[in-house]
Amino acid sequence: MPSTPATDRLDRTRADLSEFLRLRRARLHPADLGLPAGGRRRTPGLRREEVAALAGVGLAWYTWFEQGRNISVSAAFLENLARVLKLDAAERRHLYLLAHQRPPTEPGRTWCTVPPQVRRLMDDLPARPAYILNLRWDVVVWNAAADRVFDFSAQAPGRRNLLWMLFVEPRMRQVFVNWPAQAPAMLSTFRRDFASASGVPDIAELVDELQAVSPDFNAWWREHDVHGACMGQRTLHVEALGDIAFEHATLTVDESRHLRLVVYAPAPDAPLANDFARWVVQPGASGAAA
Repeated sequence: MPSTPATDRLDRTRADLSEFLRLRRARLHPADLGLPAGGRRRTPGLRREEVAALAGVGLAWYTWFEQGRNISVSAAFLENLARVLKLDAAERRHLYLLAHQRPPTEPGRTWCTVPPQVRRLMDDLPARPAYILNLRWDVVVWNAAADRVFDFSAQAPGRRNLLWMLFVEPRMRQVFVNWPAQAPAMLSTFRRDFASASGVPDIAELVDELQAVSPDFNAWWREHDVHGACMGQRTLHVEALGDIAFEHATLTVDESRHLRLVVYAPAPDAPLANDFARWVVQPGASGAAA
């Protein structure tokens, strides 16, 4: 059968898989997995039969897999193999891709660190309100422009959460023009993040507390609406200027998709766009916070 680009790629992938597994096997010592050393070894690392036994498969089958033969594997086997070879998250994902399996979803986390370069990027946008949310919608970092519009620094650290502010703080009902339409749309977007981090206690605690204190939240949460990421145009009320149409976008800033950067910019045809650009950089704006 003549070679094709698809078969060539498959052959290269099998070779990469074989080399990847061999090297990961070689870097481990039997003692790392509670095995006896078993005398002198011709090659460093674990033997194939040890990996096969720990992964719960036969030696011949594992040998074929490591050799890159065209055999089907299950996600359960790959999980076992990743555990035996002590792969980290990046290596585990790489194993799945080499084996032509869809990588499993990483569990959501609400505690994350914002990279310093992202903080600098936000500070380089003096006329663009920008802030970073985790999956719980805690506002973990914001720039001076965002503080002037949303007043994040005035919130107690434990209440510096966009969802809490949206449903509990009266001022936010004024900031988000047509709040009865915007609030449920934003809540439906949050529901996706809630599902991603459903095993994290603090995100469930936030929902329980909001259900107890906000009838609007409680009613809309029970509807189970789910929408895509909020992007496009949104009207905000800036007390010093009035209602202004903003374009807004949400950008992922970490590989695991646990942090998102939200950026607002006045719509180019907004009548008060130039006035906002002058007002937001006036002295007195707060700096970025962590």
